[in-house]
Amino acid sequence: MKLLALGFIAALAAPAQAQDAAKEIQRYRQMVAEGSPAELFESEGEALWKKPQGPKNASLERCDLGEGPGVLKGAYAHLPRYFKDADRVMDLETRLLHCMVTLQGRTREEATKRVFGSADRLSEFESLSAYIAGQSRGAKIEPGTAHPKEKAAYELGRALYFQRVGAWDFSCASCHGDEHKRIRMQELPVLQKPEAARPVIASWPAYRVSTSQFITLQWRMNDCYRQMRTPEPTFGSETTVALIHFLTVTARGETYGGPGNKR
Repeated sequence: MKLLALGFIAALAAPAQAQDAAKEIQRYRQMVAEGSPAELFESEGEALWKKPQGPKNASLERCDLGEGPGVLKGAYAHLPRYFKDADRVMDLETRLLHCMVTLQGRTREEATKRVFGSADRLSEFESLSAYIAGQSRGAKIEPGTAHPKEKAAYELGRALYFQRVGAWDFSCASCHGDEHKRIRMQELPVLQKPEAARPVIASWPAYRVSTSQFITLQWRMNDCYRQMRTPEPTFGSETTVALIHFLTVTARGETYGGPGNKR
């Protein structure tokens, strides 16, 4: 009888403990959000944006991110979107690679030798993403949805989100498909729901406290596939862009507030 009573008390205490843990996690995130070093990375990105490089000795200042050549204000918040000159839907990093090739004359192989950096040395894409994303603070997230290829990218991303792959038979939804899942201190939001996707997408790219790195959504997609034990996706592939497009469309209408902070 005593064991039964103890079990009943423990069952009653569990929800309260979960609530306390959730409060502590939220408090931790608020502390992390203060004094973000993201602005330092933005400064590095601005220098790279203006730096002449490649065989054409050109900067990226004429790169058209969808708002017109060289226009950065609001550009990140309106990506991914369809670009006629490339005839495909592109996210920020894919578009930057396109501009490196077309404006600066660099080869894809040279430009993508180092797409993901480290704590002490960011890649070009990470620094540029920090700078460009920062120009969209306060803008509404409105990725492209009207063009047929934008609609196709969204549908592909949605299908990929639920598709089980790899040795572990995982999908994105295996971690992000049910309420109240958590890995250690990290909550796993149900990203196919707008109310969960909005605050997440509105804070990428982001500074990751646990590794002291600045990371992008292309990195996040790549690392998720790694954790699902699948072959590494090609940088800027149709797969990763479609997933980013699906998540960003799900989050549309949110005010962009990044670059943010992650655990």
